[in-house]
Amino acid sequence: MYSLYLMKNINKRSTCPISLTLEVLGDRWTCLIIRDLLSGKKTYGELLQSEEKISTNILADRLLSMQKSKIIEKKEFPGNKSKNLYQLTQKGIELLPVLLEMTLWGDKYFEVSEKAHEIAEKIRKDRDGLIEKIMKSRYHYS
Repeated sequence: MYSLYLMKNINKRSTCPISLTLEVLGDRWTCLIIRDLLSGKKTYGELLQSEEKISTNILADRLLSMQKSKIIEKKEFPGNKSKNLYQLTQKGIELLPVLLEMTLWGDKYFEVSEKAHEIAEKIRKDRDGLIEKIMKSRYHYS
């Protein structure tokens, strides 16, 4: 029943799970925004400062799209009504293992920075422990 609900909210080309996932995650920016939110960035300004240099209009569009897909939620910044906080929902947090696998694949087939390679090594060494650590430190889930 849950998957039927999700399919109604996605412009689907097919009922293939890969195709449906790509409808939400299939552009170059969405996974990078999720990566940044998982790494602790919380505001529009912080997200703009990523090394990939996303433009303001694309960031605004992707954040809105991710809200509609219930990957993130937007909250008012405490003490500043003109600023917003962006936070992954449970649905968004559950993408962490996907991003870790993308990290491993990219580390295997591309020349990456030393820092990225070190992260990949940590994933290889203790994937489940790393997931747990990120979940607890960023989202206080047990």
